[in-house]
Amino acid sequence: MQKVAAAIAISLAVSLAQAADLHVSAAASLTNAFRDIAAGYEARHAGAKVLLNFGASGALLQQMAKGAPVDVFASADMETMDQAEKAGLVAKGERRDFARNSLVVIVPRDGRLALGSLQDLGQPAVQKVAIGNPASVPVGRYTRHALEAAKLWPGISAKAINTQNVRQSLDYVARGEVDGGFVYGTDAAVMQDKVKVAFDVPLDVAIGYPVARTAAAANPAEAKAFVDYLLSPAGKAILAKYGFQTP
Repeated sequence: MQKVAAAIAISLAVSLAQAADLHVSAAASLTNAFRDIAAGYEARHAGAKVLLNFGASGALLQQMAKGAPVDVFASADMETMDQAEKAGLVAKGERRDFARNSLVVIVPRDGRLALGSLQDLGQPAVQKVAIGNPASVPVGRYTRHALEAAKLWPGISAKAINTQNVRQSLDYVARGEVDGGFVYGTDAAVMQDKVKVAFDVPLDVAIGYPVARTAAAANPAEAKAFVDYLLSPAGKAILAKYGFQTP
């Protein structure tokens, strides 16, 4: 009898633990900030466990569409969240904008190329430029928009090394495998020992980050609580620590 009771208790404990798991899919550029935010949230909510999944916003959207378990989705652009809303993948009316970013071109810290503008990327000495795949990576779409506005897309895209997310672009530059790369200002800041910002990229659109509870959230109350924490003074302080701007 005691063994049966113990088994039931263990089963219940496991079920409660699983029920407390919160799956958060977030844009790769949010990696450092969201790790701290998850830790802060868990510290304030006994028994909660935040499971983080980072990647290109478009790739995360496809994962949700295919049934991956996601309770909270945070995108690095408005377009991807628009698609999520249109497909009914996020809870209606719960979308919130929580941060902004900037677009920059970075080069290896020990690199010798002098780059001061988009036009400089066209010089023959620049042979490889890391650019997120515009089809699925928001930073790639922002990059293409900026280059098209400057009428430089055909020439620079011919030098592009397409990446799967912004952190891959950052890594390529840090390892010196490309001459430069387009990343967010917050990404450049996490590797200041290996990369440096060559220049800020002019944009006529804001780089905004929306977040929402998903329509299929297994833990809707927990998901809402996480979003609330993200938008709280504590969450905003962590975002600011990593260079994110207020929306």
